[in-house]
Amino acid sequence: MEHLTLEASGTHFHVVRTGRGPALLLLHGWPEFWLAWEPVMHRLADRYTLVAPDLRGFGDSGKPSGPFGPDGHAGDMLALIDLLGIDRIGVIGHDVGGAVMQSLARLAPARLAGLFFFDFVYPGIGPRMAAPDRLNEIWYQSFNQMEMAPELIGATRESCRAYIGHFLRHWANRKDAHDDVLDVYVDNFLKPGNLKGGFAHYRASHAGRIAMMKGEAPPLPPISIPTCVRWAEHDPLFPYAWTDRLKDTFLDLDLAPFPGVGHFPHREDPDRAAQEIDAFFSRLQGR
Repeated sequence: MEHLTLEASGTHFHVVRTGRGPALLLLHGWPEFWLAWEPVMHRLADRYTLVAPDLRGFGDSGKPSGPFGPDGHAGDMLALIDLLGIDRIGVIGHDVGGAVMQSLARLAPARLAGLFFFDFVYPGIGPRMAAPDRLNEIWYQSFNQMEMAPELIGATRESCRAYIGHFLRHWANRKDAHDDVLDVYVDNFLKPGNLKGGFAHYRASHAGRIAMMKGEAPPLPPISIPTCVRWAEHDPLFPYAWTDRLKDTFLDLDLAPFPGVGHFPHREDPDRAAQEIDAFFSRLQGR
């Protein structure tokens, strides 16, 4: 795998590139960075050129000076695609990456060959996000916005490991899915600025999140790019029942459950994740 440092949008980005063939952009969630995609990348590199950046604020990419949300990340990704000389690219994303994909699809639809999502937030979830029985799942979205959060979580290696490890285990159905990389994740989030940089997403998204929870979010134009969603069957954060309104946002939708996994299909079952990704983009290419 080739590790690149690229200058775009007024900062630097760490990008991992491998493989050959049609280009695919892989966008991670929180608490992740490019490494989340490594198992899938190994399985697809003989058929695709895979580009996995650390989003601004994460990993070894530059850090934002304040709140920084999906629209900002989308502009960054378009600048990276331009810098890499890629005309059209398929995009794969999860969690925060899925939010970025929606902004990118509205910003530059002609540049995107197709969209492949694992579990993510979209407008149709609406007030269900804040239902009383969900409060024990979404508390972190408020905590991550607090000024003291990076200092508390990053106070010691043990505190950072406990916090990051909680989400990697609790949200997974296969509880040991991150055991081999947990300390690498902790090393990543202990790098200067990485906790605060990742939390910038939650600060930027707060107003939109509250509007969605109140049922007051302004309507957004639907997305007509061919879209595949494989939603985890056992995600405690984003239940499969929340897929019921995806067709209001994505007009050309291929939706199916992803059995046997929790919030991290790409890590919990990378064999099947890679197969689903390949099947979708192969169909789009007429292969």
